[in-house]
Amino acid sequence: MAPQASEAFSLLMPVYAGDTAPAVEAALVAATDGQVVAPAQVVIAQDGPVGDELRDRLDRWVARRDVVLVRLAQNQGIAAALNAGLRACVHPVVARADADDVSLPGRFAAQLPLVTAGLDVVGGAMVEFTEADGPAAQAGPDGVLAWARALEANPEAVPHGTVRRYPEAHSDIAQTARLTNPMAHPTVMFRRAVVMRAGGYQKLTYLEDYLLWARCLMQGARFANLPEILVAYRVSPAAYRRRGGPKVALAEAALQRTFRSMGFTSRCQEMRNLALRGGFELAPGPLRGPLLRRVWKVTNSHNPPPG
Repeated sequence: MAPQASEAFSLLMPVYAGDTAPAVEAALVAATDGQVVAPAQVVIAQDGPVGDELRDRLDRWVARRDVVLVRLAQNQGIAAALNAGLRACVHPVVARADADDVSLPGRFAAQLPLVTAGLDVVGGAMVEFTEADGPAAQAGPDGVLAWARALEANPEAVPHGTVRRYPEAHSDIAQTARLTNPMAHPTVMFRRAVVMRAGGYQKLTYLEDYLLWARCLMQGARFANLPEILVAYRVSPAAYRRRGGPKVALAEAALQRTFRSMGFTSRCQEMRNLALRGGFELAPGPLRGPLLRRVWKVTNSHNPPPG
């Protein structure tokens, strides 16, 4: 997987017991062999014990010389797993990928030149897909790559997929960040030194990345989002339900207090965010998914809903 660009980069992917072996295989194949510009190193951060099938699949990937598996003895959450993985990354640029999504073939080829040119964090758009829309588990690596290539050529290939778009210019990202997360975490590529200087990931349920972007912005990091769809994002009804509830609402309150204390938001912005974002997170679970998808379909703009 030798990179085909001027700067080598690491791929960082967390896995845990809730991930399935076929989904992880699809994510890894798409983010490595399927890329026009491939990572020079793959770091898999395993957050606690996993099942036999997934463990065996990961062991086969570790047999590749460019794959490093960092195993945490106990499940500590994604922040701890990502921080452990970051410490194992040897290149100055790191691309994030989730273990149940599919990176499209041109993703890194589009992002790397922007980071090489001086930007610190670069993301892009995503399209949702469900298990029914995705590559068949029995299709194998060739089937996954064929599906990803077809999707990149025609995003309408996902019949019911909602496209999530984000603000593109740094100034718009900085403004949007005062209300909602301006970056799609599974799409980002960043300079490792910038993230480490900001303190890495801090534990905050479903909001670790949002807090990190705010700290990076406060330190002067430069952001951008590409308009292109870079990642196919796997969704399920359970995924939407997990985006809310009392636990997430409490994390939201902690996030807004932190934003206010670090001077990222004003008191008025804090109260607005608690009302808007907290209201969404406390909405009944069955309504949260349809509401979120409806907002994405209606806006499809540079002002995404809470997330």
